[in-house]
Amino acid sequence: MKSGKSQLGYKSTLKTLRSGKAKLVIISGNTPPLRKSEIEYYAMLAKTSVHHYNGNNIELGTACGKYYRVGTMSILDAGDSDILKAEN
Repeated sequence: MKSGKSQLGYKSTLKTLRSGKAKLVIISGNTPPLRKSEIEYYAMLAKTSVHHYNGNNIELGTACGKYYRVGTMSILDAGDSDILKAEN
């Protein structure tokens, strides 16, 4: 998370999906099923790929370099990373 743009959180992820700005959505492993299916549905409408993170929301937050839990996040711009190529 050194370069590029991303949005952390459920509401922000839905906003980016509705506006069509999200390139990739990452969902943590312990996200509730209803919330997970809603995000997957919005991603399907926006033709955005979804990655299911193997760890829980605490581990996803740590992977983002934050000290709080992150259930969902959307990647708006990859920056120097090759995260979008790795997903395809």
